[in-house]
Amino acid sequence: MSQQRLPPETGPEHAGALPEYAERVLDVAERIPPGRVMTYGDVAEWLEEGGPRQVGRVMALYGGAVPWWRVVRADGVLLPGHELRALDHYRAEGTPLKEAGRTADGHLPRLEMRRARWDGGGPADGSGHAGDRTGGSSPPDPSDAPSCGP
Repeated sequence: MSQQRLPPETGPEHAGALPEYAERVLDVAERIPPGRVMTYGDVAEWLEEGGPRQVGRVMALYGGAVPWWRVVRADGVLLPGHELRALDHYRAEGTPLKEAGRTADGHLPRLEMRRARWDGGGPADGSGHAGDRTGGSSPPDPSDAPSCGP
């Protein structure tokens, strides 16, 4: 697997300003409707730059001011260390969840990715799979992308 890096303008010499790539990632996070999610890889594909790890890094460094709980791992596992806070948001927004079985570690639910995943196009009516794009110049359909986590 090739190693992708954040664009050069995200380095420490630009610490005073939010890097352009980070602004773009955060803009995508803000566009995700309540009750829906995009994976780190979906965001990178939307931007046509970077990869899941780069998006995850941006979210870790700068994501506190946006709905960070809507940018998730592809496997639907809640963000370690932030599970309960995220779960509160998911429940308040009606995000589809798979309840955990009794043998699951910590008995925490996972996101039901087939229903919760948003492709970034069309109306986000919560009616099911994210493939509701009607054409135009919208980004590629993330459901066609390989699933990958941070």
